[in-house]
Amino acid sequence: MSGEWPGGPCSQCGEEMPPRLVHCRSCRALLNSELTEDSIEIPSFFALPEISVTASASPRGHYVSCPGCLQELRIHSKYKGLRVQCKHCQHAFPYDTTVDIRAAYMGCPHCQQEIRAGLKYIGHKVACKHCGGHLQLQAEPS
Repeated sequence: MSGEWPGGPCSQCGEEMPPRLVHCRSCRALLNSELTEDSIEIPSFFALPEISVTASASPRGHYVSCPGCLQELRIHSKYKGLRVQCKHCQHAFPYDTTVDIRAAYMGCPHCQQEIRAGLKYIGHKVACKHCGGHLQLQAEPS
């Protein structure tokens, strides 16, 4: 034999076995006479690290610069496309693509704490600063 089971009947139980098996499917006897029980090394078990769950998070709103006084304002996404007013200088402006967005805010799907994230992190996997949970920051639906 060349180290590989060619197929045929098992020497213990006589059941027909396909080629390239080490043990008989029925009685678990070694099929290759060149092998011994201790020549087959069984790898030791070790636990693999858990795969962390990555949840997605979409912005609830943005931190924007007021065009009138340049103060930072926190505006919810539900006002997108509407005119909003600065609480510092009362300047009214449209909350749309023309406004200077500094950052986005969203709730962490793991701990529900609010996260502030720069726009450069949208589309990337990040960790929550409160709980360390993994999340992917999604762009706002258009």
